[in-house]
Amino acid sequence: MSLFGKKQYTLISVKKKNIPEGIWSKCPECQSPTYVKALQDNLNVCPKCRYHFSLTAQQRIDLLIDPGTFEEFDAHLVSQDPLEFKGPKTYLEKLFSDTKITGLKDAVITGRGDMNGQPLVFCVTDSRFIMGSMGSVVGERITRAIEYGTRQQLPVVIVSGSGGGARMYEGLFSLMQMAKTCAALAKHHEAGLLHVSVLTNPTMAGIMASFAGIGDVIIAEPKALIGFTGPRVIEQTIRQKLPGGFQRSEFLLEHGLIDMITDRKDMKQLLTQLIQYCQV
Repeated sequence: MSLFGKKQYTLISVKKKNIPEGIWSKCPECQSPTYVKALQDNLNVCPKCRYHFSLTAQQRIDLLIDPGTFEEFDAHLVSQDPLEFKGPKTYLEKLFSDTKITGLKDAVITGRGDMNGQPLVFCVTDSRFIMGSMGSVVGERITRAIEYGTRQQLPVVIVSGSGGGARMYEGLFSLMQMAKTCAALAKHHEAGLLHVSVLTNPTMAGIMASFAGIGDVIIAEPKALIGFTGPRVIEQTIRQKLPGGFQRSEFLLEHGLIDMITDRKDMKQLLTQLIQYCQV
C-alpha cells in the first residue's frame, strides 16, 4: 500500500517530438534561441543582445548595394597551388571543397555598383571560404578593384570578415598581397579618393594588418573580434590576463583604433552619407 493510503502513481513515458532542424538558431553571445525566420528578418542580428551573426558575401551585396546595379569583376580568377601544399587535405582539395560548399571561386567578391544611387567600388570577403583568408586571387581581385576605382575616380568600400588572415597554403605569395593591396590604396588616396573599411566579426591577422586597417574611415559592427593575433595566444605569450572585451569593437573604439561602431541596419545609410560628405 502506498504512503497515506493513496494509489501509486504510474509513470507514463511520453515520446519526445522531433523538432525539424533549421527552425531555431542559438546566439553564441547570449545563448538565447531565436526562430531562424525572425533572425533573418532582423538582418541576422540577435534581437536580445545585438550580436551580429556572419553574413555571406552575397548577403552583404544584397544588403548594401542597390538591386540590379552590381557588376562583378574578375570572377574568372582562381587560385593555383604554387607550393604543392600537403596536409590532412591538399590545397587543391581544400579549394575544391570550399568551392563546392559556397559556390564561390575564392574568398572575395569585387565589383562596382550603386549605394543609394551613389556609384562606388565594392569588395567583400566571405569567411566560409578558407575563413576569408587572403591568397593570390583575393589580393589580385582587391588590387584590381582599387585600381579601377582610381581610374574611374570612385570611392572604395571594403567589407572584411576574414579570420584567416594571410593564407598559409600559399606562404610568401600570400604575404605579398598585403603590400600589394596597400600600395594600390596609397595611389587611390593620393588621387584624393575615399576608402571606407568596414570590419565585421572576425577581422584578424594579415587582413587587418593590410587593407582592412588603413581605411580613411574605419567602421565596425558591434562586438566584432578585430586584431592581429587572437587573445588566447596573446595571453599565453605575455602570461598576463587581458582586460575584458579586449579586441572587441567597443574596446577598440575606446582606444582609437576604429572611428565608429554601426548597427547593420544603419550601415548602408551611414556609408552613403560618408561618401557624399567626403566628395563635397
